[in-house]
Amino acid sequence: MYEPEVATDDSERTAFRRAEKKYKLYYDQNPKSSKKKKQPRPIDLSEVIDFKVIQDSFNRNGFYFIPGAISVEEQCHWIRESLTIFPQPPNRTNHNAIYGPITNLFVASRERKVLVEEDISCADEDSVSSSFVSSFDGLRWTFCEETGTASTGNRSKSIPASVLLRKLRWSTLGLQFDWSKRNYDVSLPHNKIPDALAQLAKKMAAPAMPLGQEFQPEAAIVNYFGLGDTLGGHLDDMEADWSKPIVSMSLGCKAIFLLGGKSRQDLPQPMFLRSGDVVLLAGEARECFHGVPRIFTDEENSEMTHLELQLSHPDDICYLEYIRKSRININIRQVF
Repeated sequence: MYEPEVATDDSERTAFRRAEKKYKLYYDQNPKSSKKKKQPRPIDLSEVIDFKVIQDSFNRNGFYFIPGAISVEEQCHWIRESLTIFPQPPNRTNHNAIYGPITNLFVASRERKVLVEEDISCADEDSVSSSFVSSFDGLRWTFCEETGTASTGNRSKSIPASVLLRKLRWSTLGLQFDWSKRNYDVSLPHNKIPDALAQLAKKMAAPAMPLGQEFQPEAAIVNYFGLGDTLGGHLDDMEADWSKPIVSMSLGCKAIFLLGGKSRQDLPQPMFLRSGDVVLLAGEARECFHGVPRIFTDEENSEMTHLELQLSHPDDICYLEYIRKSRININIRQVF
């Protein structure tokens, strides 16, 4: 996604890269205990800012941190939307490049379906699910029952929907971002940002907006993090007007967020991000490198109790199972 740094030893790494390495998830190497569960390597968190302790909003040079800005009920709503609605076509995901647009991935995962590839000319319509997914590169991808995949000889590839869900890394809402060209492709089919999300973004963006102007949500990128996933240091620099903030909402497991300076050589400040926190990047902060080197999925550090209580209904168990080991970040932008 971002150009990696090349370094032969730690002394040649930038200050931002050293901070990423400091907080990244590593496991202790112990050959004698290979049969035991791997243990995360302990890290020093004493320099990480904790806004939960400060219990106040923070604003400096266009960077706003609003702790607990989103209620627990709203958090659960956006978790559900992020898993069921946001990855739906015409919104694009990281799976499009391989499978084309996939419909109802979360439902298929919950129903233990399998995505299969088949030649359209010899497909057996009676053996596949009626949930048609896509025709891509001359092949058709469909979800079918797991028990039926082995009996159909024309299928060359298959992958469980649950695996695809765990490999979901991003989805794009509103104007679609072209990752290969690193710009917004207005010619791609798209829907407007959902009204409820747009209204929430406008409300959250208000403190960082120029006087007399209202934030206009035109695009959003939803990032999905699992155990060991990171987001390398980068700039969000493809929008036309950097005076307009990026509104970033955190959902799920606690994470470490790094806010650096205008150079990778500037030492970044680490801070905790919890579910319900909102970050605004505006003004000078739009020119600062930032990233996520670590999420905490273990029960002791993930701080998921409030979500577990809210998602205790049987209908919500599937969402809870996912978010217990994941973090979702929704960042909304005004493009023009």
